[in-house]
Amino acid sequence: MGRDPTERETPLTPPVREELLARWGEPHRRYHTVTHLRDVLERLVPLREFAEDAEAVELAAWFHDAVYDPRAPDNEERSASLAERLLAGDPRAPEVARLVRLTAGHAPADDDRNGAVLCDADLGVLAGPPAAYAAYAAAVRQEYRFADDAAFREGRAEVLRRLLALPRLFRTPYGAEHWEATARFNVHGELRLLTG
Repeated sequence: MGRDPTERETPLTPPVREELLARWGEPHRRYHTVTHLRDVLERLVPLREFAEDAEAVELAAWFHDAVYDPRAPDNEERSASLAERLLAGDPRAPEVARLVRLTAGHAPADDDRNGAVLCDADLGVLAGPPAAYAAYAAAVRQEYRFADDAAFREGRAEVLRRLLALPRLFRTPYGAEHWEATARFNVHGELRLLTG
């Protein structure tokens, strides 16, 4: 395994990187943590060749869940606004913010190569082996520990149904080949557990 991707050279300035790592390390997070950020950055490695602007995609990965409150409906918008503020003056800032907003639905346009790469890297967790997927699902449940079981099951099932309704979970050739079938199997399995 290579070096921690959060420690690799990045287009972020050191103060911005430190602020983002502090946000990703907030104590209320269970899934949307520095580990998730690292995993997304790692999954970008085989996907970079499909991006039009791999640096913008990498920056968007750093920002995509930088603001995360499980009770809030606008985390992606607030994360995108944070990117616009912290990257003010960087010519990539508008594209970074656009990509962050795209992660709200994970449905990039067919010709959106940067969006496809970021969304694939973010959703790659769905294609984990059984134990990793179970740990992911458990961590998501912990983030929503304020919700009673019935409300959580209903909300989570709706999220999973929306994902399964997408014509493809993964838009890059790499994601389609390596992750699609396993991810759909895992998501169907979790949905069955939630809905009985």
